[in-house]
Amino acid sequence: MPTDQHVIPYTLWGAPHSFYTGKIRAYLVKKGVAFRELHPTHPDFSSRVVPAVGLVVVPILEAPDGQLIQDTSDMIDHLEARWPRPLMIPEAPVQRAVAWLLEAFGSEGLLPAGMSYRWTYRAQQEDFLRAEFGRIAYAGPDRRAQRAAGEQLMNYFNDFLPSLGVTPETLSTVEAACLELLDVLDVHFQQHPYLMGGRPSIADVGFMAPLYAHLARDPVPATLMKTVAPNVCRWTERMNAAAIVDGEFHDRPASYPPGDAIPATLLPVLDLMFRDWGAELLANAAHYNAWVDGHRDLPAGHLVSANGARKVHPTLGALEYPWRGCTVHRASAPHGLWHFDKAASHARALEGEALARFTALVKQTGGEQVMSIRLARPLRRENHVLVLG
Repeated sequence: MPTDQHVIPYTLWGAPHSFYTGKIRAYLVKKGVAFRELHPTHPDFSSRVVPAVGLVVVPILEAPDGQLIQDTSDMIDHLEARWPRPLMIPEAPVQRAVAWLLEAFGSEGLLPAGMSYRWTYRAQQEDFLRAEFGRIAYAGPDRRAQRAAGEQLMNYFNDFLPSLGVTPETLSTVEAACLELLDVLDVHFQQHPYLMGGRPSIADVGFMAPLYAHLARDPVPATLMKTVAPNVCRWTERMNAAAIVDGEFHDRPASYPPGDAIPATLLPVLDLMFRDWGAELLANAAHYNAWVDGHRDLPAGHLVSANGARKVHPTLGALEYPWRGCTVHRASAPHGLWHFDKAASHARALEGEALARFTALVKQTGGEQVMSIRLARPLRRENHVLVLG
């Protein structure tokens, strides 16, 4: 790995409680990229970073040359292009496609569960959350002032649940799906240190978004995770440590399974990915394709947003779809579609024997309909926002 990254480190503008900061921080740690982490209370954030990006958001990665990158997937692409080693993206074709799909599922498909366990139980963890949000709004020594500043930010995020489909009618289903996922992950991490086997990958990085900052740190879900899925909790600790080989798996080679194999204990995770995120993806794709059909004259580079607002997670209107015996009402999520389509492109590039094996895997785990999703018009990110291709 080049030594220059150890001389002039990257800057991660983030926060301990941030969903996506937890994702990219774990990547940087496991990749061995030298970085410093600064909070938004640093004066440079408001005076220099926010005006350049045009969004008040964390995380943002600042390269040694001053380049600012907002989306965590774009950050990974940026760093992988410069340092493909140590390996974080499997080189075997089926493993690579699966890892990218899991990365997208963790980053986008588990956002409702992560947000639900934080805000549904706000009253039970109020002081903790006020302190956490206060860290990014107030840098002084006054504890009361810090918590007051945190409360103002919390009141903004607290109202996001309905737009993610988390309502009194769906709450129990959201939690049941999350508990089922934690259970199969706990079985997997009893046998493997990482999702794809003996070394971390982008799949682990994607799952760190919901499972670390929200479920492993917030008091209510953290107690739940430690109680019902202690192996998952241990994995979040492992992902924040620089070493690849963990003492618990000292005899496990730091490699992905030979022969492009997928661990058998990962199949139930894929099944839940296709079943639970798939319902949202299918509804989102139908909604997006209808929107494209109704706006055929929009030029490439046009902002993808119902009201023209620049947002990290824009919407094109409301969705309604059946899921696990209930009806979900939520905002459409074109950013999730972009993320899925980006991941699915690796699967679409498969050929020959690798394609046959991936097709069989998808059929075995119930993902045929989801993997048939095609967007009527490509999506891409430009100037930190989602636009039409």
